[in-house]
Amino acid sequence: MDCGGGRRKKEEGGSCSRGELGERQEGESSLNGLSTHQVSLNQLVKPENRNATKMSSSPKAEPPTTTSIIRGATTEFSTVHPDIIEAHILTRLNGPALASLSCVSSTLHSLSTQDHLWFHICHCNWPSTVTPRVRHVISTYPEGGPRSFFAHSYPLPIMHPTSTSSNSNSAPPSELISAVDIHYQNELIFTKVLETETVTGWFRCSPFRIDMLEPKDVVSTPIEHPNGDDTCTALMDDMTLSWILIDPIGRRAVNLSSNKPVSVQRHWLSGEVQVRFASILASNNQKGSVSGFVQCEIVVTCSGSEGGEMQVSEVSLEVEDMDGKHLNGKDSLVILQRALEGKKGKGKNREEEGRKSQRKFLKMKKERKEKKLRREGTMDILCVVFGVTVFATFCFFIFGN
Repeated sequence: MDCGGGRRKKEEGGSCSRGELGERQEGESSLNGLSTHQVSLNQLVKPENRNATKMSSSPKAEPPTTTSIIRGATTEFSTVHPDIIEAHILTRLNGPALASLSCVSSTLHSLSTQDHLWFHICHCNWPSTVTPRVRHVISTYPEGGPRSFFAHSYPLPIMHPTSTSSNSNSAPPSELISAVDIHYQNELIFTKVLETETVTGWFRCSPFRIDMLEPKDVVSTPIEHPNGDDTCTALMDDMTLSWILIDPIGRRAVNLSSNKPVSVQRHWLSGEVQVRFASILASNNQKGSVSGFVQCEIVVTCSGSEGGEMQVSEVSLEVEDMDGKHLNGKDSLVILQRALEGKKGKGKNREEEGRKSQRKFLKMKKERKEKKLRREGTMDILCVVFGVTVFATFCFFIFGN
């Protein structure tokens, strides 16, 4: 098992330091961190600069120049050597920023689509992708290898798929690879890759559940476990999880985690804390239309050791429908296959998007339960009325004669 904190990451060839990981975890600040060579990239994407030559018909108008400030000197961006751009700019960008930069010009597209840059980004976001099996699968992805894998794995699956994405004629995957990474305060505390066969009768008939740890296994971390009333708040704010489900044959992937917790509960007696992550997927009927929704729930159980360090004793994945029933492997595999093949979100505000989807699911689940209770109550009243009517009729014929 490859688990460890920030000190362990330095030993991994493809992993990143704590600072680099913090720069790449979210794609909201696309062009931050260009400290050594401050390049004015905003001028590259302004429409008025790109189209100024076409819009101006005056012979005296001079073509615009895109400049960059390098150690106080002003120069055209085209004169900057590609090695400088790659070494001092592209390596400082996260995945969404690098993808946006590739749309600016053909030169930047050529530089920003190199496999080694995207392998590095994948390893920084998900240290589990360093393992030989996962790295080999990523390298075989069509249309860009690690760049295509990042596009599949970074955004969340959409809650309401279109009809074209929900219909699938391909065979279910015969094997699933789970690549799981857990960070706390930007420190890696758990990482593991698990392969699961999906063709056995035991998998298809039993309730779907993937456990990354054996029942008695405990993973110690160098992170101090938060104590007191602030435990839940600290884990809610500072813990992130990624659970990438990979189809190695079909070369598809989907991230089933909301990135940040949707709920945190602490047991009043044992002190163990259960941190829950979730993603909401559509459940389709035989005709391909959406008939309901299911929740892919990831549970992480944490506790404190005698020395005060955080311990991880459970990392599991289950699929639950709107009635609270856990689906078996066969039904879960159909839903996961559609998620693997379906469209993904845009990758923006993943935490808020995940929590919003989970709130919608819980609201629909509550309404479904209340509707079921009302229907059962109505049936109970009808049964009572029918029974009283039959009894009254029987008594009338008996005592009336």
